[in-house]
Amino acid sequence: MTEQPAQTTTAGEPATARGEQTRLLIRDTAMRLFRERGYAQTTMRAIAQEAGVAVGNAYYYFGSKDHLIQEFYAQSQVEIRAAAQPVLDREEAFGARLAGVLHAGIDVLTPSHDFAATFFKTAAEPTSPLSPFSAESSGPRQAAIDLFAEVLTGSTAKVDAELRPQLPELLWLAYMGVVLYWVHDRSPGQVKTRQLIDGVVPLIDRLVALSRLRVLRPVTRQVLDLIRTLRH
Repeated sequence: MTEQPAQTTTAGEPATARGEQTRLLIRDTAMRLFRERGYAQTTMRAIAQEAGVAVGNAYYYFGSKDHLIQEFYAQSQVEIRAAAQPVLDREEAFGARLAGVLHAGIDVLTPSHDFAATFFKTAAEPTSPLSPFSAESSGPRQAAIDLFAEVLTGSTAKVDAELRPQLPELLWLAYMGVVLYWVHDRSPGQVKTRQLIDGVVPLIDRLVALSRLRVLRPVTRQVLDLIRTLRH
């Protein structure tokens, strides 16, 4: 019988319970310091000192602050899916499912609002690996798109056949617009972002339903052709 190789962490260390505990400690400490001090002001040395580990150990698990942000992206997607699951299990209407996921996203991100406002200056750089559109962010981005695909496939929505495979990515782009608004929202508890979601979801729902109408199919094709052009 062939011996199976031991599982390892992304840092190459055997995936022991203690190793995973250390990795999570460093991640959680970094997230707290980012929120308290800001992204730019938080160094890997400060993270290591606050976590009570050697600086080299911190770098062993996370090669840079960028890697910690990618971990934040990935963990946020896990939490958003979990927060949205009750709505996805309960609702079949496309609009209700979409609203549930968008609100879940804001619920999960809310504790990081102050940090996000300062961090966005870095993430907004087109060449930054922290951009949600970067190659480095492809994993969390795809996880988000997959969640919006689940919003669609689990619904009773009737969608134009050519639009259907492209719609999850379009919904993710709409979500990015909501997040951008949320970053700059200074209303108490970001209530305006909630109002934005509640206002835009019925519009998206209506447009998706209308996409099957013959008179609107040329417009749908033009939109899809434009998306294909911009991708290449």
